[in-house]
Amino acid sequence: MTVYRLQNYEAPSEPHAAPTSLQLPVPIQQWIQAGASLLPPGLLPPGLIAGTPASGPPVADAPRFHGFRVLDYQPISDASLKSDIVDAFGYRGGFQSATSNCMFAEFGFAIAQPAAPTPADILVSLSCEQVQAFNFAWPYAATGLTPDTSKRIAAIAQRTFLGR
Repeated sequence: MTVYRLQNYEAPSEPHAAPTSLQLPVPIQQWIQAGASLLPPGLLPPGLIAGTPASGPPVADAPRFHGFRVLDYQPISDASLKSDIVDAFGYRGGFQSATSNCMFAEFGFAIAQPAAPTPADILVSLSCEQVQAFNFAWPYAATGLTPDTSKRIAAIAQRTFLGR
């Protein structure tokens, strides 16, 4: 089992016209910054929040997991963490109808499958509140994350990448 921390957005490689800046009222900017400070680093696209630097052009030779640039990865050996990962994805009740049609994956999970040559890969987008499966048939009708499943996955990511 391996967990990947992914860059969920990359700026286009060719320069386009400069986007018009959207000015939000100061209280809303403060609310957004406060909420963003609670997320692990790298979850929000660079430059999304005022005062944070924009990213440079995409890195062509960067390792990728289903098209998303890998920022970090950790093989999982801790049995408790493995169990938490399986529990997060193992119950139909953890998923609901998707509320959006986007996929800006912040995390990827590669889970070995018995007697299969490739792992079961799952992209997770907390910002879009949904998952996408690769190399196996997703067992549930819904791909949207419930609030509880989102919290569980965020906690798994925190334990994996921050050592808690």
